[in-house]
Amino acid sequence: MLHVDMDAFYASVEVRDNPSLAGLPVCVGGPASGRGVIAAASYEARAFGVHSAMPTARARRLCPNMVLLAPDFDRYTAASRRIMEIFRSFTPQVEPLSLDEAFLDVRGCERLHGSALDIGHAIRARILKETALVASVGIAPSKFLAKLASDLDKPNGFRVIEEHEVRETLDPLPVEKIFGVGERTAKRLHQLGVETVGDLAGLERGEVVRRFGASGVWIHDLAHGIDPRRVNPHREEKSHGMERTFAEDISDPEELRTLLLSFCEEVGFGLRGRGLRGRTVTLKVRYSDFKTRTRTRTLELPTNLGPRLFSVASELLERVPGGPLRLLGVQVSQLEDVRQPIQGDLFESQLTPTRSQDQWIQTNERLEQATRSMDKLRRKYGRLAVQPAALLGRPALSGRTAPRQAPAAGAGAEPADSEED
Repeated sequence: MLHVDMDAFYASVEVRDNPSLAGLPVCVGGPASGRGVIAAASYEARAFGVHSAMPTARARRLCPNMVLLAPDFDRYTAASRRIMEIFRSFTPQVEPLSLDEAFLDVRGCERLHGSALDIGHAIRARILKETALVASVGIAPSKFLAKLASDLDKPNGFRVIEEHEVRETLDPLPVEKIFGVGERTAKRLHQLGVETVGDLAGLERGEVVRRFGASGVWIHDLAHGIDPRRVNPHREEKSHGMERTFAEDISDPEELRTLLLSFCEEVGFGLRGRGLRGRTVTLKVRYSDFKTRTRTRTLELPTNLGPRLFSVASELLERVPGGPLRLLGVQVSQLEDVRQPIQGDLFESQLTPTRSQDQWIQTNERLEQATRSMDKLRRKYGRLAVQPAALLGRPALSGRTAPRQAPAAGAGAEPADSEED
């Protein structure tokens, strides 16, 4: 099993494309003047204590001379696409975890490409040659151990954990290295005198399960190096969304609608690029008092068109209580392949009494044709080359605006409610 992880990926792409940044503390993220966060930090910036998900204002205090750049996801996605192609040239068993990392199962590839070690070295060499980017590789008998191996030897690392090395590798590590042991679980483990992975492995399995429930089985198995998960090259993307935390709370309905329109266009573009469409649209808002609300609507007919998504999302926005918002987001779930035939009751779901089925189909076909033409221009000249008229002349969005696979509606640490239409 291999785990390949690009080193400081977003920041590394920026340095590659602008060599004058080499050796400088480079960060990618939102502005320090508001509620922006760091999406990626170069290792020069990490030396000052800066890390991803840190508020940009705090990062600036730790590293006053850092070079802060706004994210450019077109370039990151292009680099990621090439890297994934390199992976798949060695094995079809590739499970991407994000733009910059993946698991690879290389069993059965020995006759073509050599041993797992040979493949790991060859992958790093090709990534460097073809993208001018650096990757770390971990090789081990399981997913957990392979990812751990790549993390232990960053940056530009290559680490192998053999079967007979599992105990000596795991035992001295802090218990927080176990996937699934977060801050709260770690605190409870520390109260039991468990500081290292070896300490956790030394506990009776029954005691761990009694104290931590079903998750106790998982963390106790990992402490023993047991992870039966296989590489899943067909892992389905469950949702796709975009959200933004604002530098200042926003109350103006028209400004919120304009932002929502830009999000829907971005999410639709992302879905189309992945060959997906979705049936469920979820609106997410967070107020100045940090309370979070979601509203959800499931459509009879799936879509990946920005105007269709905006039509639903804007109606959902009208259903949430008014008030200053610190965060706005939209998510599409129940995703399916665009090649899958659409089934649904056109007359009950998308039509009005004054519109015939033929009219709806013709309108949708025209919209899809126009969208395909716009996508070609966007891919060639950048995403801002073609926009809805309502977005023309407005500055590019800043802050935490990264399109991402959003969590399920209401998932997260803060309280949330949900209303389905």
